[in-house]
Amino acid sequence: MNNITILVVDDESRMRKLIKDFLAQKGYSILEAGDGEEALHVYEENKKIFLGTWLDKWVYNITNLDTIIY
Repeated sequence: MNNITILVVDDESRMRKLIKDFLAQKGYSILEAGDGEEALHVYEENKKIFLGTWLDKWVYNITNLDTIIY
């Protein structure tokens, strides 16, 4: 286990599961969100443990640029 946590954000649950399973096999801890607002909420509750985020190109409720700036 490498103790790296990644937030996977995608509005398609099948895609989120595919990405989550792939990254988990590589030893990453995964948190997930189905849209931009949920992603920001998950981030706020867990920001001290994050190293990175995997964002879908189009995420509902917030733009990727807004998420990155946040």
